[in-house]
Amino acid sequence: MLTVVGGTLEDWGIIPTFLDENDPRSAKEQFDAKYISGWSPFPGFKLNKDTMVLSYPGDPPLKMVSIMFFRGETIVMYPYSWVMILGDGDDGWEICRMD
Repeated sequence: MLTVVGGTLEDWGIIPTFLDENDPRSAKEQFDAKYISGWSPFPGFKLNKDTMVLSYPGDPPLKMVSIMFFRGETIVMYPYSWVMILGDGDDGWEICRMD
């Protein structure tokens, strides 16, 4: 079951259609297999875990728009089609542009 906080399922566009409760793979693996560009982590972002604000050198900070929970995974949507999955990567999260 998908649960959305801080927005609506419609705010996520087609992104939720890439997730299937009956598929045992993680959200990252399902995005990688079903999204046309796959899941391609983008390096260089910094995350303030207290505020969940993303920053990238030379760009203004990004505040989260919405959070979606998928089988215990936390997926965060940011402006400009940035999507973060918490719990992946060396720093405990990964971000990918999904537009």
